[in-house]
Amino acid sequence: MEKIKNTINLEDFRVKDVKKGTISKVFTGRDRGKKVREDSKIDKIEAENDTVEIIIPDNIYSINPSFFEELFVNVVRKLGKERFLAKFNFTSVGDYVYEKPLNEAIDRILRSKTALD
Repeated sequence: MEKIKNTINLEDFRVKDVKKGTISKVFTGRDRGKKVREDSKIDKIEAENDTVEIIIPDNIYSINPSFFEELFVNVVRKLGKERFLAKFNFTSVGDYVYEKPLNEAIDRILRSKTALD
C-alpha cells in the first residue's frame, strides 16, 4: 500500500470565483478550517508520515487563528504543541507571517475550556 503524500498546499483550498476570475486571499473561520481539515485528509496524512509540509501560498492577506484552530485541532490534541511544531513544517511562498495566528490557535486548542464549551 502506497504511503499518502505528506504535503498540504493551501493553494488547493482557496475559494475561487471562476465567473469573476477572483481568488480568496484569506483563510478565515472555523467552518472553512473544518472543511479544509476534512478535504485535505490532514489527520490521515499526519498518522501515516513522519513529517507534514504545509504550504501557505503567495498573495495571502490573512489566516485567522480560528481557521488554523479548526484545521489543526485533532493533530495538536494528539501531538501537543512541541511535537506538532516538530512534525509540521510550514513554508510561506509569499511574505505572509503565519506564526502569530498559528501559535494563538495552538494555545486555544490546548486550553481545557474554549469559548464554545
